[in-house]
Amino acid sequence: ASSCAAAAALVLWERDVVRPAAMRRYGQDVARIELAAPSYQCRRIAGRGDRRLSEHAHANAVDIQGFTLANGRTVTVAEGWRGAQRDRLFLRDVRDGACDYFQAVLSPDYNRAHRDHLHFDRGRDDMCR
Repeated sequence: ASSCAAAAALVLWERDVVRPAAMRRYGQDVARIELAAPSYQCRRIAGRGDRRLSEHAHANAVDIQGFTLANGRTVTVAEGWRGAQRDRLFLRDVRDGACDYFQAVLSPDYNRAHRDHLHFDRGRDDMCR
């Protein structure tokens, strides 16, 4: 489950950013976006001392592990972020494009906790890293 705003943002991002990036970088469509853990998790923000709840606790965030292309190949954030050039470019395209649809976009460039996924949320922090 996720908030309506987060769900709508995800649909628009897939249509306007992910699919065109896949066509540009791989010449094929994305068959599936691979989500990490459930979108809703009642937990605090990892690595913070103020006990603030994560946007996942408000069903307002989504974590993406990778993308399965039409040919069945999966491009994961864990391997692709520093992997082959085409994968690096594609993953940065989709991360950068997400900043137009979500308040906070966190990638492996942000910290080690995000080394294997992209985190998107519609919360109060305005970040694109």
